[in-house]
Amino acid sequence: MTRFSPRIFLTKIAVLAALGSLGACGTIDRLADVGKPPALSDINNPKASAKYKPVSMPMPDVTPNSRHGNSLWKAGSRAFFKDQRAGRVGDILTVVVAISDSAGINNTTTRTRANSEKAGLNGFFGAENLLGQVFDNTATAGSLVDLSSGTSNVGTGKTDRAETVNLQVAAVITQSLPNGNLVVFGRQDARVNFEVRELVVGGIIRPEDVLSNNTISYAKMAEARISYGGRGQLTDMQQPRYGSQVLDIILPF
Repeated sequence: MTRFSPRIFLTKIAVLAALGSLGACGTIDRLADVGKPPALSDINNPKASAKYKPVSMPMPDVTPNSRHGNSLWKAGSRAFFKDQRAGRVGDILTVVVAISDSAGINNTTTRTRANSEKAGLNGFFGAENLLGQVFDNTATAGSLVDLSSGTSNVGTGKTDRAETVNLQVAAVITQSLPNGNLVVFGRQDARVNFEVRELVVGGIIRPEDVLSNNTISYAKMAEARISYGGRGQLTDMQQPRYGSQVLDIILPF
């Protein structure tokens, strides 16, 4: 009969946990890229991605398309002459991201409450003289009840935030909605040494908001999703280890 060894058991558990973390966190793939710069993202059709979901928004009633004789104008047209601005699925336009936000919030709350209640029985048909038989000798008829309470709460909160981002990224029209609005998506990777900077933008725009130079501001984009980050050696050094992240989540202290 094999004798149970706590040390061997714990060693096996540690090995299994390490192997599980390697597979779950993609560490094996990262180890294979040691000494190599991080790979850039492949250029793919955004609609072919497994995470791609067509946008569904409330649409107005469809206006019937009617033509009139001897007229060049078509009902529902947005422009008389054709221009070179993006307006169809597959066209490219430039999204200008110029974020300069700041917010300052300072809240202070103070609440104080004090209560005091006193009651005495100086005379009650002579029964006040019998207090010494019920209570100790220090009890007096003039101070039978003396209650007091106090509450004090002070709360202070302060938030200071400042964000500045100035970027431009080319985006592709991936979908045309029934009301004429367009869904755009753009992704840009830039690698410098061993660090990749990644910019992703997406949202819904109106063709009328596209300027003559084929650019549009992010402020004109509905349901805008803007992500700017990086991956590589510097990002890895700024992130806590996987074990620390797990402990931060599960430890209640």
